[in-house]
Amino acid sequence: MNSFGIDHIMKLLPHRFPFLLVDKVLENQDGSHQIAVKNVSMNEPFFQGHFPDYPVLPGVLQIEMIAQAGGVMVMSQHENLPGFNTLLTSVDSAKFRRQVRPGDQLLIETTLLKRRGNMAKVSGVVTVDGEIATEATLMFMLVAKDGGEVPSDK
Repeated sequence: MNSFGIDHIMKLLPHRFPFLLVDKVLENQDGSHQIAVKNVSMNEPFFQGHFPDYPVLPGVLQIEMIAQAGGVMVMSQHENLPGFNTLLTSVDSAKFRRQVRPGDQLLIETTLLKRRGNMAKVSGVVTVDGEIATEATLMFMLVAKDGGEVPSDK
């Protein structure tokens, strides 16, 4: 079981400020299960326009957080193969169950459901203080930035 911080996350994901939405990985079990953290601050740029008088984290960004955490999880299986990204291909059965507000700390739990060739299916659950805020199943495609071959299944 591995944990790692933002420097390692930035090696695995192409995202940068203001769109890097995963702060830390608490647990990564060989790229098949992961728990990541996002600390939600009032200083996030989207709160300027998303209900300034009652700031709420947009649901679409919560899905993006699951996608990024899932991308970190999948890419952690290919750390020795630089030059690959994960692209989101579908979002299934997304549900938003609780508002997320500034000051909340999100735990983003992702589980690899299936991996075949360059495709991966991941379930994700975002919790705040033990309460489910968001859940969804996502599909990813692993792509080579230079058009080269995609790594085979482990």
